[in-house]
Amino acid sequence: MYTETNVQEEQHLFSDLDVLAYQEASVGQRFVNYLVDAMLMQYGLSFLTGALLAKVLMALNPDLAVAFFADDSAWDIFFSSYGLSILNYTLYYTICELAFKGYTLGKLITGTKAVRADGTPLAFKDALLRSLTRLVPFEAFSALGGDPWHDRWTKTMVVKAR
Repeated sequence: MYTETNVQEEQHLFSDLDVLAYQEASVGQRFVNYLVDAMLMQYGLSFLTGALLAKVLMALNPDLAVAFFADDSAWDIFFSSYGLSILNYTLYYTICELAFKGYTLGKLITGTKAVRADGTPLAFKDALLRSLTRLVPFEAFSALGGDPWHDRWTKTMVVKAR
């Protein structure tokens, strides 16, 4: 006779088997993921958000927009572009990994996806924390060892999906 405890133990057993069925993505696959996603963010998303920002500023106050974009102060340009890229980076990874069930364009191309360490799909918190963790300086270099910080710190992993 099955009780609730037996059912939970059986579900736990099957979830452990699902995790064992996953094969982690290679360092090469993850590098391709990074390149594709970085190019998409830098040349696609950054262009679109910059153009959108210009249109919004022009609609709100044309004089402010002209002053903002005409200012040649290196620090102003650096901080505004840096802030925009942080926003793009966080939004891109969080939205893609959540909405597309662990996939980004790079992961889709290489046939990999992000999941929790127990094999379950990412929740909003997981996707957001993975994105924010990627902002840590030199975090990208942690992937050279095969266990990037954004996986280790958030208890997630990238696995082969096909």
